[in-house]
Amino acid sequence: MILENVELALKALKSNKMRALLTMLGIIIGIMSIITIIIIGDAMTGYVTDSMSALGVNNITVRLQERGRNQSNLPMMNPAFDQRSVRSRSGDSPTSADLISNQMINQMREHFDEDLMGVSLSQQGGNARVQDGEVSANVSVTGTNADYFIANNITLLAGRLTTQDDLRENAATVVVSDRLAGRMFPLVPNDGVIGRQVKLYRPRAIEIFTIIGVYEHELNPMIAGMVAEEDISTPFFIPVTTAKQDMLEKNYDTVTAIGKPGVDIEQLTMSLQGYFDGLYRDNTSWRVNVTNTASMVDTFTDILNRISLAIAFIAGISLLVGGIGVMNIMLVSVTERTREIGTRKALGAKNFHIQFQFVTEALIIALIGGIIGMILGITVGAAVTVLFEMPLVISPLMVVGSMLFSMCVGIFFGLYPANKAAKLDPIEALRYE
Repeated sequence: MILENVELALKALKSNKMRALLTMLGIIIGIMSIITIIIIGDAMTGYVTDSMSALGVNNITVRLQERGRNQSNLPMMNPAFDQRSVRSRSGDSPTSADLISNQMINQMREHFDEDLMGVSLSQQGGNARVQDGEVSANVSVTGTNADYFIANNITLLAGRLTTQDDLRENAATVVVSDRLAGRMFPLVPNDGVIGRQVKLYRPRAIEIFTIIGVYEHELNPMIAGMVAEEDISTPFFIPVTTAKQDMLEKNYDTVTAIGKPGVDIEQLTMSLQGYFDGLYRDNTSWRVNVTNTASMVDTFTDILNRISLAIAFIAGISLLVGGIGVMNIMLVSVTERTREIGTRKALGAKNFHIQFQFVTEALIIALIGGIIGMILGITVGAAVTVLFEMPLVISPLMVVGSMLFSMCVGIFFGLYPANKAAKLDPIEALRYE
């Protein structure tokens, strides 16, 4: 009986192709929207998670913040590119005594020597331009120490990193990107530019730096599509003491501690928090907030998942419209086939048989619409992820779930027309014109 009802449903759809397609349209759009949103949401979650994990899962951000201020516990994604000044609610900035001093940093290194691989220091130096004749390249000057490269997983291709001697001497040395090296010295390999000098043009000065290293620059694909090749800016890493030598303030509002492999990062985070709470116990205005990258990744992933589910739920409302369309067309079908229903009942068909016939037809409509919507949704979602170079994730659970959801919509909205057809009086149905 099941195969017979499926065959009857397919014949009914085939005889009214356009009407069937229009009926399925709501189901198609609903399923396509849900799947597309879920795929894009999963891709964004994967992309953000990978990007943030690339910053270092063992990174612990130590940041000054005002006491009692309701601030996010999320650390900055990259302190070198987020040097917003720390201010209180009254607009006052912390004094030098409030900031994290070099003495505190050295004490922290000694106290947690068995747990810490290093401490990353950074200072944003603003945008500038490296130029030699007509050849130029945009850069963002960033003062760093050697541990900064570990914290940010930056790969050194040639030469060396900033040393303690460079820091002590406020040396005019720089580690440049392979992109800048290739632009300024197009015919020279990376190791061949070591020792060469470049002129850095700032708004108020021209400085000469000696290249000591070349690192691999990984360009964000989203930025690549929006910025012309010649306008792309790369970090220009100089010693952090050199970046600060013209500044009155030598202390820091943010540093990044790097845990050794195998260390319990959550426990180390709590230990560092307790350590700085002790150092700042007499400071009534400012304290230090310690957070780790792992908790930040989990928080962002949870936020993105919630947003994706909320948008998918909103998109799912269109399935209600599709379901109403299915109910409407099934009611029309019941009216058109009243005499057929009467004939089947007169020949001995029970109410269950009539119900099953029309529910099957509604189910087939929803199932075909769901399959088409699923194919379109996966296609559109895959196209978007490829366009923005994000990881494509197609969950089997999502595919099965969307099909089951589509079938449930067909059954739910097909029950009322099916019950109406089953309750028809056979005599009145046979007399229906």
